[in-house]
Amino acid sequence: MKVWTVVNQKGGVGKTTTAISLAGSLSAMAYKVLLIDLDPHASLTHYLGFDSEKLTLSAYDLFVASQHPHMLTKLIHEAVQKTSIDGIDLLPAHMALATLDRALPEQSGRGLIVKKIVACLQSKDTEQKLNHHYDYIVIDCQPVLGILMVNAMVAATTIVLPTQTEHLGLHGLNKMLRTIEQMKSSLSPDLVSVIVPTLFDRRVNACISAYAKMRETYKEQLWRGYIPVDTKFRDASAQGLPINRVAPNAKGSFAYEKLAGELLKHG
Repeated sequence: MKVWTVVNQKGGVGKTTTAISLAGSLSAMAYKVLLIDLDPHASLTHYLGFDSEKLTLSAYDLFVASQHPHMLTKLIHEAVQKTSIDGIDLLPAHMALATLDRALPEQSGRGLIVKKIVACLQSKDTEQKLNHHYDYIVIDCQPVLGILMVNAMVAATTIVLPTQTEHLGLHGLNKMLRTIEQMKSSLSPDLVSVIVPTLFDRRVNACISAYAKMRETYKEQLWRGYIPVDTKFRDASAQGLPINRVAPNAKGSFAYEKLAGELLKHG
């Protein structure tokens, strides 16, 4: 089971769009995907048609129950929601996630909770109870360096860094890359980080300039494609579906299909 964590400390760069679009591309290839929403705003949860305030259980409850392995397995079973999209399930978010830094005591292991959840999903006993298996987990993370982002990154086999093609986007990317470097000892030794240029508009000079700067500065980590501005993303969001289910021939759909293929090459 591979874990793709979509993260950036800057908001508005297309993290949720990237998470749902990658899940859509993977499911179209017949992979089974679990989306995990680790943003207290619950944008991904609402995107998929769930009211986070009306759900009985969410990712928050798994964090709180993490010190009790037997309870954790049971709660995973109850918290995971089947979506309307074949091949995609969701572990929803709740606004209570914003209180985790206060709700969980200061102790070692606070950054390993999502990794524990992944381990539960991989165990044979848990799979039998859940009656399903996931090939990929895609995590949508809040743009704040804290317990949620740390957990998402520590659990990752691949970190996906959506970065808006503009000057402030580059500043946020530099900040995020420094964070990854500082956390290096806690992350998977085989971790792959991939920078994904987003919201690219070839009609705007600022986008062209920022994209050229990315290609010059981040040759090793940069995905050589880009995610274009595409109105079909709005249509997909309005319908609560990945773009490839709404407009499979749209340029945004083709872009995420290419990105998913590139990430699969990295394992």
